[in-house]
Amino acid sequence: MSNTQLNGKDFLTWLDFDRDEIDAILETAHDLKRKQIRGELQTDVLPAKSLFMLFYNTSLRTRNSFEAGMTQLGGHAHFLQPGAVYTPALKGEEEAYSTERVSDVARVLSEMGDAISIRIYGNKTGWEYGKGYKILKKFAEWASIPIINMEDDGYHPCQALADVMTMQEKMGEDLTGKKFTMSWAYSGSVEKPLSVPQSAIISAGMMGMDVTLAHPEGFDLDPEVLNSTEKLAKKHGGDFEIVHDMEEGFEGADVVYPKSWTVQPTDGGTADLDKAEKLFSENEDWITTEDKMGLTNDAYYMHCLPADRDMEVTDEVIDGPNSVVFEEAGNRLHAQKGLLSLLLS
Repeated sequence: MSNTQLNGKDFLTWLDFDRDEIDAILETAHDLKRKQIRGELQTDVLPAKSLFMLFYNTSLRTRNSFEAGMTQLGGHAHFLQPGAVYTPALKGEEEAYSTERVSDVARVLSEMGDAISIRIYGNKTGWEYGKGYKILKKFAEWASIPIINMEDDGYHPCQALADVMTMQEKMGEDLTGKKFTMSWAYSGSVEKPLSVPQSAIISAGMMGMDVTLAHPEGFDLDPEVLNSTEKLAKKHGGDFEIVHDMEEGFEGADVVYPKSWTVQPTDGGTADLDKAEKLFSENEDWITTEDKMGLTNDAYYMHCLPADRDMEVTDEVIDGPNSVVFEEAGNRLHAQKGLLSLLLS
């Protein structure tokens, strides 16, 4: 695949891409990582290119991996914190703190740079599921340069690139038939978006893995995401199932990805945090321990980080020999470099 086939495309969710396009991004990411390990300079990949980064939510891995990645490729990343600059408003929305519409911001930044990356999701009562993705789509409608999703309330496609890249490094490029378990895990905080688990199962399905989604009753994900995951898995040689027992989900797994997410209606309603707190407290035993890891096929332990230690996972597991969480975090850099080099070249 040539770079021109991806040049200029928006990257909002894996569902907008074919398998061969995702493979091209991952192949480029692996190649760039190998070159960095060999000490080969890559500053001629995106010389003088500019990436604007809008963060409505805080970040450690996402901000630093994009900034470092653009620098290593020869470009520059501009950090824009909306609260200190402006907060774009959708047309017709009444937001007292808004000073510019998305349509204006998108067109202004399109005149000055080469891509816009955005992180926007809400956890608190009053935030309607899908609002972040709606704002991203509006940016994409008005911008003449690529829009990159750094996480919204439904998708985290860049994290998914790093996840798959890490699994390929550990188990080989062809992940078909490997059992991937995305499990809910307990946390003391109920304000957790659905984006990571939803993108994780979509990406595993596209890779042809046997995907198991494990969660207690009441923690359902978006039905459209579940339907898409099932179709992708079957199309690419895998399978998809949902179970409501953590130990059952872990049995025979090659990879486990236990991560908390909130109780979030996906049909237009807002999160009921009181209901979420009740359900969370009833499922405190959904923690990844060495005993549960013993049920797996010597599985790799994955997490997007930050992990809630002694709630989602014990120290023995996350710091243990099967944990790949820090390599996974490091691959955010390389996966996004692969993405940027194809979208902006």
